[in-house]
Amino acid sequence: MTSLVPEALGRLSELMAGVPPESTQRAVGYPSLFLLVALGALVPVVPTGAVVSSATVVALHQTAPLALVQVFAVAAAAAFAGDMTLYWLGQRGVRSRNGSRWLEQLRGHAAPDRLEQAQARLAENGTTVLVLSRLIPAGRIPVMLACLLARMPLAAFARGNLPACLAWAVTYQLIGILGGSLFAQPWQGVAVAVGLTVLISAGPALWRRLRRGRGRGRPDSPGSTA
Repeated sequence: MTSLVPEALGRLSELMAGVPPESTQRAVGYPSLFLLVALGALVPVVPTGAVVSSATVVALHQTAPLALVQVFAVAAAAAFAGDMTLYWLGQRGVRSRNGSRWLEQLRGHAAPDRLEQAQARLAENGTTVLVLSRLIPAGRIPVMLACLLARMPLAAFARGNLPACLAWAVTYQLIGILGGSLFAQPWQGVAVAVGLTVLISAGPALWRRLRRGRGRGRPDSPGSTA
């Protein structure tokens, strides 16, 4: 079963070989990239980092000299548009007496301890904390919620969020360039790029769970029995 995936991707690459890659990327790739990244900003379940890295691998194997720049511009613009839309919807929930489902969604994706850390960092560093929030796995939503609860104006959030989206797009493009430069076939580079982004995203959370499990298993830890 595992050999079917590379084989299918290889056949897809052969079928695409007869189509001009530049025109295909412009007609289908860039709009799809924008929609997926913007949707991932609104609904934090879409792996937007993997999407950008995969698009970078495809652009790296094209002949268009500006393909990588175009992927960067589309990804950064989509992330910024998605973040601003979500923040605007969250502001409506903060101002409303009954809240909103978007505000509740943000609360559901922000653990209480992460929210407290984000609020403390926001109080100390201001909007500069937004730049790091997009580079730290699972850091974007707690910081955005902290900004909402602090009633930060939309314009101030935009000033901090713009460099955050630019730095985020550059980071995941570099991952895609690394994966794409290692292999001759695009699908191989895509597989490596996706694996790296998943590892970066899931690694810290997995490490925290392992540390909690080791802490509970110690004889001197609270709640343990002799």
